[in-house]
Amino acid sequence: MINDKDAELELEWEKLLGKVENLIGKRPADLNAMLFLIGIQELGAGYKTFSKEEKQDLMHIAVCKVLSYGGFYELEGLDPDGWPHWKLIKELPHFELNDQERLLKINILEYFENEFQ
Repeated sequence: MINDKDAELELEWEKLLGKVENLIGKRPADLNAMLFLIGIQELGAGYKTFSKEEKQDLMHIAVCKVLSYGGFYELEGLDPDGWPHWKLIKELPHFELNDQERLLKINILEYFENEFQ
């Protein structure tokens, strides 16, 4: 059963997916696609082909960036190749998968609100 807060979150999420679709011409398929796009944005290297390992690293960058809004991570700096590195500053609580997804969606919405005004 979906409560009012979850319904509101899903409505805001759908609006965000529509905005991203308008920007890039394709609707992100899921949460992982959004994280991948955020990782590319945070890396700032522009369009290029990424290896499987780099794609995983991009998603990690995105998770750290969006969870920094919740006070879980802080940016340590960039490595010589320009890749951001993050430090865990507050332990993440143990969540069920649905709660993890909810936390990420909330923080992704905040990311877009703060980074793309």
